[in-house]
Amino acid sequence: MTNELSRPNPDQQSGDTEQRSSREANTPPVERYVFTPPIDIHETDDGLILRADLAGVSLETLELQVQNNRLTLFGRVPQVAPEGARLVHQEYHEGDYLRSFILSDNVDHDRISAKLTNGVLEVFLPHTPKSQPRKIQVCGS
Repeated sequence: MTNELSRPNPDQQSGDTEQRSSREANTPPVERYVFTPPIDIHETDDGLILRADLAGVSLETLELQVQNNRLTLFGRVPQVAPEGARLVHQEYHEGDYLRSFILSDNVDHDRISAKLTNGVLEVFLPHTPKSQPRKIQVCGS
């Protein structure tokens, strides 16, 4: 598995910022951070379990995709501030979580499942079923 940043900018690393052009010509570009979430991967007899810490990401701002034997996770962290509040100190930033992994050939893409609980994403990557030995009936002519 490899980590590849393919969205929004392949050259950025964790904590880097990006200037995005706005859809409106009179609005200045928005500064966004690209975060590399910490990941743990465990192997069981049934497959791999990938856990990613995605603080601030909700189901509505999370996207998982499998394409060309690559699993990509993308999560957006919105700016959260109480209405009318003045920012005094900031360590949480609006930005995007992004990680991409090349899957081995023994992952069954059709049975991949995922759940998000309290900001932790858990993705189950099941092994493809191994072919079972079978007896072949030989018929006479």
